[in-house]
Amino acid sequence: MHIPYSDNKNKPLFDTDNETVPLVYFNMINLKKGESYDYQLSSHETSVVPATGNIQIEVEGNVLGSIGTRTSHVWDGQPEGSYIPIDSHCKITCLTDKAEVFIAGGIYDKKLNPFLVKTNEIDTVQYGSDDTKTHRKIKHILGAKQHEQVGRLLVNELYTVGAGGWSGFPPHKHDTENLPTETRHDEVYNYRFNPGHGFGVQVFQRDENKNEGFGYQLFDGSTIAVDKGYHPCVVAPGYEMYYFTILVGQSQRSLIQYFQKTHAYQLETIPGIKDMIAKYK
Repeated sequence: MHIPYSDNKNKPLFDTDNETVPLVYFNMINLKKGESYDYQLSSHETSVVPATGNIQIEVEGNVLGSIGTRTSHVWDGQPEGSYIPIDSHCKITCLTDKAEVFIAGGIYDKKLNPFLVKTNEIDTVQYGSDDTKTHRKIKHILGAKQHEQVGRLLVNELYTVGAGGWSGFPPHKHDTENLPTETRHDEVYNYRFNPGHGFGVQVFQRDENKNEGFGYQLFDGSTIAVDKGYHPCVVAPGYEMYYFTILVGQSQRSLIQYFQKTHAYQLETIPGIKDMIAKYK
């Protein structure tokens, strides 16, 4: 599913009862200085991540602190984030002139402890190459470093390095619970481009044995929900692409991707890709 950018008026794009990616919750909120947004999800653990602006996080009446280092866009600085347990009242207050904030959530059944993730706790992985047109950087907000503190929610930011190239390649999927070769993980992306008039394409192939598929043209602010199938994406030459990523596992947090047989041999041609894959746990 593709949702073009529009003013969602602080209402979830994927709510707790959505059918497309039932494990995922996703909202984008926009606040002005001094404004607050409150929420409480009974069965979803969440991560509050400012795309831009600085915000204060309060959980169950206790101030955790402030996060957010970026001013006008996601290329301005390093990300910061948070972890909010299930069934916890969370209050977000804007401390700068304005803030755009992602709220990423995943189904879970245990109440853990809230915490913040500051810039020095972000786990950054760079892989691929300009030659293979796969050069990118991943900044894990809730990644392997936080594995023991989180249920089944993975949150990160992905950046193309250089101008143009493929991401999510070789084509892979994670729509079937078939351990130890694949896990069911629902996934949602929100895309940004630099410059903002750039674009990309999200590709889907449902059946490995059929030479047919479809795609969505991506613009600044596009949201994609990955329910099933192989799903690489590409950014046009001359533009940088960013996407905020939410992954939620059905039975475990660690992601096991199944790579399309036709193209899986290219895992051996992309520098550092196996180390990148190992970080999704």
